[in-house]
Amino acid sequence: MAQAGKPFAVGMITICQLMALALWFSATAVLPQLRAEFDLGAVQSSLFTSSVLLGFVLGTLISAFFGLADRVEPRRFWAASALIAATANLLILTVPVDGVVVIGLRLITGVCMAGIYPIGMKMVATWSRGDTGFLVGLLVGALTMGSALPHLFAVAVPLDWRMVIVIASISAYIAGVAILFVKLGGTPGKSPRFDPRMVGQIWSNKPLRHACYGYFGHMWELYAMWGWIGLFLYGALSGREFDNPGIWAALLTFAIVGIGAFGSLAGGLLADRIGRTTVTMAAMAVSGICALVAGALGDASVPILIVVCIVWGISVIADSAQFSSCVIELADPHQVGTALTMQNAIGFLIALGSIHLVPVIADGFGWWGAFAMLAVGPLLGFIAMGRLRNMPEAIRLAGGRR
Repeated sequence: MAQAGKPFAVGMITICQLMALALWFSATAVLPQLRAEFDLGAVQSSLFTSSVLLGFVLGTLISAFFGLADRVEPRRFWAASALIAATANLLILTVPVDGVVVIGLRLITGVCMAGIYPIGMKMVATWSRGDTGFLVGLLVGALTMGSALPHLFAVAVPLDWRMVIVIASISAYIAGVAILFVKLGGTPGKSPRFDPRMVGQIWSNKPLRHACYGYFGHMWELYAMWGWIGLFLYGALSGREFDNPGIWAALLTFAIVGIGAFGSLAGGLLADRIGRTTVTMAAMAVSGICALVAGALGDASVPILIVVCIVWGISVIADSAQFSSCVIELADPHQVGTALTMQNAIGFLIALGSIHLVPVIADGFGWWGAFAMLAVGPLLGFIAMGRLRNMPEAIRLAGGRR
């Protein structure tokens, strides 16, 4: 009987994740308007995105170290995180946008994201019956669509960036209440703890280390692409025959980032069939080529620009869940929690660097130089996963499919 309610429960968790994760890029989605209205510089603009990532790293480490996911009932933990994050996001409207406090509020939002995304995974896992890969793919898809959603809000209310912030917060408030009524499929399993003493042992595991290298290359590209593609498109469409380039840029950004949800699902299904290194290497090859090409297409035909960016949006996220799967399959069972926490923390810290470098390089060398810099990540990730593929231990990946 429990399984009879599975589609509804999993669907509700996924929708709630999507609605709450809209907070992640709520301020980033309105950067073109903020830069125009407040004359924000490159550093402040970057901090609107990077502070959330830093907060997520801090929240993940705190939650894992103190075992909060096991001490607090998951629905209540998730709800509290969503409500606090929504409030912090809403408070942006009460402080100077070009000041320090607004960045602190974005940091708090990021800390709370650590109580939403991983805890959502924990809840959906209670319904897993041999379909964990698909369920994880759903949640990564929700992360992707949630990241894209603020750009759709920006299309709906193009004249006032403040309404985008308000709508994103209302979305998270609704999700925070709704999650309390979701039924779980069983008792949640214990969340793996983070043990700093294991870091050295984990890093000496060569196959595991290469799986992490692959993830680091992936993260160098992913969030910088998501964070800056909207501003790039706004510049590319300005001066052309568009009545409102801001609306078109926001709509295209929503489509480009959002379509990655399907890439994530497809990547998960393919990885179980043809192998994890195969999928990650293919995805990084395609996304790396797109990164090299996209920045040079600012003055090109709009249809060509859109096609390349959509392919980039699909490929840049298609491999994301597979790096965590590699860690789970390659690490010793008692090391999985620490290995995953370490992988995620370092990966998000690396993303901070690329997010801040993009506007600096774009100012000096144009968007081609900025996006070409991002291509370094998938290139190095491709090499790392290729080396992992040739190691004997790779037979443990995806049931022997490497």
